[in-house]
Amino acid sequence: MLAIIQQEIQKRQLITNELRYSNLIPQGGYKSPDEHLFEDVLVSLVLKKPVLLKGPSGSGKTKMAESIAALFNQPMHSINCSVDLDAESMLGFKTVVQKDNQTMIEFIEGPIVKAMKLGHLLYIDEINMAKPETLPILHSVLDYRRMLTNPFTGEVIHAHENFGVIAAINEGYIGTTPMNEALKNRFISYSVPYISGEQLAELLDETYDDLQMDLKQMMLNLSQDLRQQVITGLLSEEAASIRSLLDAIDLAQHIDISRAIQYAISEKLEDQSEKQLVMELANTWIG
Repeated sequence: MLAIIQQEIQKRQLITNELRYSNLIPQGGYKSPDEHLFEDVLVSLVLKKPVLLKGPSGSGKTKMAESIAALFNQPMHSINCSVDLDAESMLGFKTVVQKDNQTMIEFIEGPIVKAMKLGHLLYIDEINMAKPETLPILHSVLDYRRMLTNPFTGEVIHAHENFGVIAAINEGYIGTTPMNEALKNRFISYSVPYISGEQLAELLDETYDDLQMDLKQMMLNLSQDLRQQVITGLLSEEAASIRSLLDAIDLAQHIDISRAIQYAISEKLEDQSEKQLVMELANTWIG
């Protein structure tokens, strides 16, 4: 690992996080499909550059963000974007509280404000699902200024030196919109493909202590077939989702393998012909 990353890891791991935030430090476990991808993303964050992870659903974008937080021993605050996302969801809100027999108005800080002040990581999932008018509030947070004027309190917040932002998008999915160029240009962008082959085999070994060898090999073969059909255009990308594959393995340890694949992979697809193709591929390996 590069010296610049090792130095940052050593520095951040010396920080003692408050007990109430320690449960925000996730578990690692991300397997990179590219020998440079994970390290390159780390370099961007060490250089205080916001990172944008682009890839299909289930490719491991969230797991990569969690693994980075675990590596840095750094709490991670998350925002799940939708059309209902508003400024209060990101920054916080005012509420009435009782203190010392007096009624007071108190501001409850949201994930962006907390992460900036405390030097935590901020993970923004499916950022292209948010309404375009909601996101300009992030512009000054994501550029060289790394600051924010809270519209609810007037407070000017300058980000802690360890503060970092990781956003993720599922490109081309229903409900998503192209990111505003002014926002997109503030990120360093990385494509996150599905893992396969040796990396996937290692992930299964680490995830399951006693996975039957025949089930493991069957699922590895199916995963390879699904990826090939995605490449040829016969299946949607989500058919090769690693998350769905793991769900199928979980079910297959308790119910019929064919039904497990149907529920966890096939039924998530919209096109009837794609559903049928997944099951045909599965049946060639089930026997």
